[in-house]
Amino acid sequence: MVNHFWRASVLLAAAWGANPAQADFAVCNQTFDMVNVAIGKSEGDVFVTDGWWTIGPNQCANVLTETLSVRYVYVFAQDVFGKVILSGATRMCVAPDRFTIRGDSDCIRRGFIEAPFHEVDTLRSERWTLFLTEPPA
Repeated sequence: MVNHFWRASVLLAAAWGANPAQADFAVCNQTFDMVNVAIGKSEGDVFVTDGWWTIGPNQCANVLTETLSVRYVYVFAQDVFGKVILSGATRMCVAPDRFTIRGDSDCIRRGFIEAPFHEVDTLRSERWTLFLTEPPA
């Protein structure tokens, strides 16, 4: 599922003062397409995934509005046609429609889709912004 040719480069920035609308984890879409974003994070001893946020070109979405309490946030993004924009090596569950899924194993057996999430190290920051960009030409 990971296609490095189509995979967008990602610019990560700790968001001290640069964080749109003071979100605590925001995703900004700097591509030319609408993107759908899912996130995952650890809640105690289980991973939880949530989605979808649809983000227009040159727009941002506040995907976590509480102060970050976890070091790692996982992100999977695809355009509205299903082309992967951001993926990684951490497999977690997603669903076609709006979802909150507890647990990251047996996705297919549980009726979900397995997706490769990108791990974002927030460096224990209270706020973070992730920028999705177009792949280089």
